[in-house]
Order: sequence, then C-alpha cells, then structure tokens
Amino acid sequence: MKVRSKYSILIYIATLAAQAVIIGLIENFIPSPFVFAPGAKLGMANLITIIAIFTLPVKYSFQVLSIRLLLTALLGGNLSTFIYSAVGGYLSYFLMLLIQRLGPKRVSIVGISVMGGMAHNFGQLLVAAFMAKSFSVLNYLPILSLSGILSGFAVGMIGNFLLESVSSLRLYHQEYIQTLRQKTWLS
Repeated sequence: MKVRSKYSILIYIATLAAQAVIIGLIENFIPSPFVFAPGAKLGMANLITIIAIFTLPVKYSFQVLSIRLLLTALLGGNLSTFIYSAVGGYLSYFLMLLIQRLGPKRVSIVGISVMGGMAHNFGQLLVAAFMAKSFSVLNYLPILSLSGILSGFAVGMIGNFLLESVSSLRLYHQEYIQTLRQKTWLS
C-alpha cells in the first residue's frame, strides 16, 4: 500500500471540496426534478461526500463536508440555508459512516447513499419543525423520503461508477479498503 504525503492528501481534500462547492452552486440554478416534492433537489454535491467517505479517513472526509457546507453557504446562500444544509449534511454523513461499518458484504455504496439521502431530508425537516415551532412539518416526511430514496439511489450509482472507473479515485478507494482491512473490522 502506498502511503500518501500530507500534501497530496490536502490537495485531494481541496479538490473534492471545490468540486462539491461548484456542483452545489450549479444545482441551485436547476429546477427541482421532483414534481411531487417542491423544493427537493437531487443533491449531487452529496456525490462528493460519498466519494470522500469511501476514499478518505473519517477526519478528512469530515473536512471535505465541512468545507463544502461553509463555502456553499458563503457563496450562494444565507444563514438559514447554512443551518438547513449543515443539519441535513452532518446527520446524513454520520448515518452513512455508521452504516458503512457494516461492511460491503452487507450494504452497498448505493444503499449507504440512499440512507444518507433520507437522513439529509429528515434533518432538514427537523430544522423546519424547530423553526416553525410545529411538528406538523414532519407530515412532509413520506414525500421527502421518496425523493431522498430516488436521489440517494442516483448519487450512489454515480458514486459507485466513479469509484470503479476513475483511476485516481479507484486507487484511493483501494488504498482505503486495504487500510480498513488492516484495522480488522472489514474483511
């Protein structure tokens, strides 16, 4: 296994974060593909979170997500959008990490992404319920869950394809898997 220098890891983190910010900003201009769920987005910036989770140690993938959330809010949002994105993003991230611990024989990248999409929407609804001071907002959960499943499936499929097809991502992913095997919880 090749050990990456701290500079190459920093460049990789910065590259992933920059890609996520650009994807997130572009997605703000695209109308929702879910006619049944007004305001729901495909969440393509979460593709980079999936890639980070499957190619980097936790502390670095967390940095990619945090940089993405902060820069996207600064460049194309406000405090409210930051709060919604942060709660949804972090809840999704931690759930995906937890589910990933089950290992690839039990759950696929697509399955992890689907759960992340649903958790992201649930987190945003919790923020909305808190701000509205009413849990009736959670009545929207079944509809947002469907959009979370569909977008999570799409993001997971694309992420899986990229991890297998892009040589640099494949290399990072294989090194990541080797590292996990050495820690013995993934075999």
